[in-house]
Amino acid sequence: MKTLNDLFNDEVLTDLFPPQRTNDFFEALFGDADEGAYDIHLRFGGHDETTNSLKFFLDLVERPGCCLACNLTYGLPEVFSRHPVINIKGLVADIEKILAGRARCTDWRLGTTIQQSSGLHSIPLTIQLA
Repeated sequence: MKTLNDLFNDEVLTDLFPPQRTNDFFEALFGDADEGAYDIHLRFGGHDETTNSLKFFLDLVERPGCCLACNLTYGLPEVFSRHPVINIKGLVADIEKILAGRARCTDWRLGTTIQQSSGLHSIPLTIQLA
């Protein structure tokens, strides 16, 4: 039986949130993908048995020659939660498909942006399971 880390390996995470989605997001936001200061990568953070939830992170990785710290990343959870290109609702539905009946995703929320370093900010995505 596959573990959750096996289910949500790097290849699967890239399929769930492909690199092109970052460019599509900035194209929709600014009209030009090159205007974006970061790339968005999905990372699996594990299962919390106490709350029966999955933790993922949307990592914002500074692009070369850009300044992630100069961007307003703290307002992004609200933007990401409803932006059709980011499509968190669809992402959660795709995650539930990968769980293949092991659990259902009943709710989700984006947490506050965490500054990991000057070139990496992370937005936690918590998915409640049933």
